[in-house]
Amino acid sequence: MSREHVLRPALWTAAFFNFAGAAPFAWPGSTLGQFAGLPADAPVIYRAMTALFVLLFAGAYAWLAMQPTINRPFVAFGAIGKAAAFVMVVVLWLTGAVAAGGVLAMVGDILLALVFAWCLLDRRR
Repeated sequence: MSREHVLRPALWTAAFFNFAGAAPFAWPGSTLGQFAGLPADAPVIYRAMTALFVLLFAGAYAWLAMQPTINRPFVAFGAIGKAAAFVMVVVLWLTGAVAAGGVLAMVGDILLALVFAWCLLDRRR
């Protein structure tokens, strides 16, 4: 049995996580934005572009979850991206540039990165 029964729900979860995660970037002064440690006074162009980027990934994860055959290179790209985002926030937290809430907000990313990587290790596909 392949790990696709885990991967598709993980892709849907990533889509939802990214969709919901775009809001704090768009409105960093919100409660969620402040919990994540985002600067409330960020210029609107940076807020809009970051939120758009996160939403594009939400759409890509949802699109991929609906495909009859899952594109493994995109899953790898998602795993790398989610792991890199988590590591970046942890490094910024260690330097004092991000609050601990920012790391907590990214725990879902590292968990999804691990699930994606685990699913890619399935040699039976």
